[in-house]
Amino acid sequence: MKLEMNKVVDTFKLTLKLRVDLYMYLLVNMICKSNKVVPQKYLSFRGRIFLFGGKMEENLTKVLETFNKEIESAKSLDDLEKLRIKYLGKKGEITDLKKSIAKLPNEEKPAAGKLINKTSKEIEEKLALKNEEIKKVLLEEKVKAEKIDVTAHFDKYESGHLAVINQTMEELESIFQNMGFDVVEGPEVDTVKFVFDDLNSPEDHPARSTSDTFYINDEVLLRPHTSSMQIRVMNEGKLPIKMVSAGRVFRNDEVDATHSPMFHQLECLVVDENVSMANLKATLETFIKEMFGDEMKLRYRPHHFPFTEPSLEVDVTCPICKGEGCPACGNTGWSMELLGGGMVHPNVLEACGIDSEKYTGFAFGLGVDRIAMVKYGLDDIRLLYDNDKRFMEQF
Repeated sequence: MKLEMNKVVDTFKLTLKLRVDLYMYLLVNMICKSNKVVPQKYLSFRGRIFLFGGKMEENLTKVLETFNKEIESAKSLDDLEKLRIKYLGKKGEITDLKKSIAKLPNEEKPAAGKLINKTSKEIEEKLALKNEEIKKVLLEEKVKAEKIDVTAHFDKYESGHLAVINQTMEELESIFQNMGFDVVEGPEVDTVKFVFDDLNSPEDHPARSTSDTFYINDEVLLRPHTSSMQIRVMNEGKLPIKMVSAGRVFRNDEVDATHSPMFHQLECLVVDENVSMANLKATLETFIKEMFGDEMKLRYRPHHFPFTEPSLEVDVTCPICKGEGCPACGNTGWSMELLGGGMVHPNVLEACGIDSEKYTGFAFGLGVDRIAMVKYGLDDIRLLYDNDKRFMEQF
């Protein structure tokens, strides 16, 4: 047997190391014939490559073939992740092969590592390519699902907008803010003290009666005007004062073309040293021109208010006939009364703890609803509250 083995070995003209491997192989074959199993691990790596015609490479090829079949059937990113873990994970097939390199002789490790790394890199590249391919398919499906047919019929939904009154109040506040005024807010439910007493209103003034004002009890009421905000601001004691305040007010009025039990006012107050009627007129003229344009004219009429002295009312040119005279203005060329005001009464200043000898001021209140009527040429205040869609869509 030894002679026969020597003959085989000499035929290959091999190195001493490979000779040993070959002897081991022949020995294994002989032992196997006697039904004794000798594991292949007893042969060196290089010997196994030589003797088994590159079985390691063959095994890696089979691993790669299996991987290729599995990656072809992968349909999702989750499938790819499972494949990555199976082959390249901590306990993956390629990882196990890399770990086994440590058991090989030092001179055989480079060749084994090179072969395994080549297979590992190929698997990584194919996983990356498949990943991009699946992502592209998913993106196309998403785009297709979210595609909007611009030619399709859709129900029309109309967007809402601010009512004419709210638009007018915002415009008024914006004009006065640009003139340097502060905008303040106050309660709609107020007290007799702020609404009448501190505004120098006599006990027997008609406005105090229940025929004009909505009382909740003897001391609390729905404010009939925004003038009560003058008192609230002056009581804070911060001078000088330059403020406007807009909001709803309530009066026991009959509903007609120019009156409503609920309407809107804007109050203006200025308190400082050396404030005069000239300042009031300049403020009013600037405001009117900003609101209605340069063509609008003003007419001042003397009047009486308990909280101002002297007092006045202001009319403006009829917006329909532009001052020529028409049925809407009774052929006078002037619109309805637009606002009233005057110089703050000294008694009002003193009631709020302000020295009336040192400080003066002016105040006026205007009807926001009437401003809207003049600006848009309306002849009936009820149009502002009827919620007629045909009317509201015009603004």
